[in-house]
Amino acid sequence: MGELEAALSHYRALCASVPLKPIRTKKDYRRAVAVLDELLDAGGAQQNHPLAELAAALGEFIADYEQAHDELPASPPKDLLAFLLQQHGLRQSDLPEVGSQGIVSELLAGKRQVNARQARALGKRFGVPPGMFV
Repeated sequence: MGELEAALSHYRALCASVPLKPIRTKKDYRRAVAVLDELLDAGGAQQNHPLAELAAALGEFIADYEQAHDELPASPPKDLLAFLLQQHGLRQSDLPEVGSQGIVSELLAGKRQVNARQARALGKRFGVPPGMFV
């Protein structure tokens, strides 16, 4: 078996576990989100982790589907913020545009609501619609 055939065989095996193609149906979308969650839980959210590029590629397919179908993750703003911090390998103190580390901590704990200025800053920082944080 040549190198190309071996690569194709490995690629097919990978695609059986990780849907690395454009997402066309709601069922495929739910599967892709579940697989991405597993990748992130396994460490794929860390930039230097071996699964990081795979998670990023799958995330792009999910984002494309969400953009085309107006899908927004249904999660409280504090959970979304926690997810994005983890995904980008950031700490609370890495968001000075939002406020002090203490303010970010209160946002994550649900003790404080994200205001319009903070939502715009978070949207700009993470490349998502600011409305996701309110």
